Amino acid sequence: MKNRVVVTGMGSLSPLGNSCEALWEALLAGRSGIGQISLFDTTDFPVTIAGEVRDFDPTRWIEPKEVKKLDRFLQFSIAAALMAVEDSGLEINDSNARDVGVYIGSGIGGADSLCKGSALVAEKGPRRISPFLIPRILINLASGHVSILLGAKGPNFSHVSACATGNHSIGEAMRLIQYGDAKVVISGGGEAGIIPVSVAGFAKMRALSPRNAEPTLASRPFDADRNGFVMSEGAGVVVLEELEYARARGARIYCEVKGYGANSDAHHMTAPSPDGSGATDCMQRALKDAQLSPEQIQYVNAHGTSTPFNDVAETQAIKRVFGEHAYKLAVSSTKSMTGHLLGAAGGLEAVICGMALSHGVLPPTINLDRPDPECDLDYIPHEPRELQVDNVLSNAFGFGGTNSCLVLGKVS
Repeated sequence: MKNRVVVTGMGSLSPLGNSCEALWEALLAGRSGIGQISLFDTTDFPVTIAGEVRDFDPTRWIEPKEVKKLDRFLQFSIAAALMAVEDSGLEINDSNARDVGVYIGSGIGGADSLCKGSALVAEKGPRRISPFLIPRILINLASGHVSILLGAKGPNFSHVSACATGNHSIGEAMRLIQYGDAKVVISGGGEAGIIPVSVAGFAKMRALSPRNAEPTLASRPFDADRNGFVMSEGAGVVVLEELEYARARGARIYCEVKGYGANSDAHHMTAPSPDGSGATDCMQRALKDAQLSPEQIQYVNAHGTSTPFNDVAETQAIKRVFGEHAYKLAVSSTKSMTGHLLGAAGGLEAVICGMALSHGVLPPTINLDRPDPECDLDYIPHEPRELQVDNVLSNAFGFGGTNSCLVLGKVS
C-alpha cells in the first residue's frame, strides 16, 4: 500500500506579492499583477508588459555576500523554499536529514546569467568571466542550494519541462514519498525569465499579448478578445510529507496530494493538440491515480494561458473528461491575475489550490468580459466564490506537448 502524501508548508513569490498571504489577498480582490517591464529597457520591443516580482529583498533569506553569486531564479527558488519550510515548522537535523529530499525545477533557469556572460566574453574576452557563472546558470542548483542550506540529504533533482515543470516536480516528489524513498520533499518551481532575449523570442512567436497600453487587462483567459499570454516571474514551493510522519510531529496539514498524471501530446513543439486529447488523457491519468471519479472533483485550476489555442483545447479536454459534470464544475485561471510564471506556474498554482481548499474560497478569472462561445464552462468570472470543496484538479501544459496534472484534496 502506497504512503499518503500531504502539504504541510507553502511559500511563494509572485507579481501579487512576496508571501502566500499577500498572494491570497490579491487573488480574492481580483487584482492584476501585470505592469510595464522595469527590469530592462523595452524601447523597440513589441511587448513591454510582464508580471514582475517587486520589492524583493533576497537578503531576508540569503546572506548578502552570497546574493551576487545567485541568478534571480535561484534567489526566488531559495526564498520560496525557505518560506515553505518555515511555514511547515519542519526541523531538519541528523535524525531525519537523509529522509528529506528537494525537487525544485525551472523552465529556463539562469538564462539571464548566460546571456550576460556571453556578452561579456564577446566584449572583453574569457578572462573577465565570473567563476560563479556556471553555478548561476544550472537549473539543478535551485534544488542544490536549498539542500545545502537546510542540510537535506535525501534525493535531490530538478525537473525541466517548460510550463509543466512545477506540477511534474510536485508529482514526482509525491511518488518518491509514496514508495518510501523519502519522508519529506521540498518541491515546486522558480523562474526569472523576464529578460530581453526571452521577451523578444516569445513576442516573435506571437505568443505574448501586445496589449501594452492596458497591462492589467492583457491576461484574459477564455475571453473572446484574448491575444496571448503575459510572461511573469516568481516561485511556488510546497513541503510534502508522508501523512503519518506529519501527524506524528503535529504538523498543520493544508491538503493531501491525491493524484498525479503525466503524458505527452506527441503533436507539435509549441501548440497543444487541437482537440485537447493530450490534456484529456493527462487529467484522466491523474484521476485514476487518485482513485476518484470525475464527479468527485469540484474545482479545476485551469492552465488557462489566455492564448487562442490553449483555452479552447483545454475547455474541450475538460468536457471530454467530465462529461455533463463539466457544467457543474467551477473552473478558473489565476493566470488572469498572476500572469504565466512558466516553470514556476505549477508550483504557484499548487499553493493557490492548497489555500482554496483550506479557506473554502475559489479564486476568480478576471477580465472575462466577453466569453468565447467555444469556452462555455463556469470560469468564476470577476469575483471569488465561497465554496467548500473536497477535491481539486490543477493543470499545467508545456511546450513540446508535455502535460502534468495534480489532484489535491482535503484529508479524510
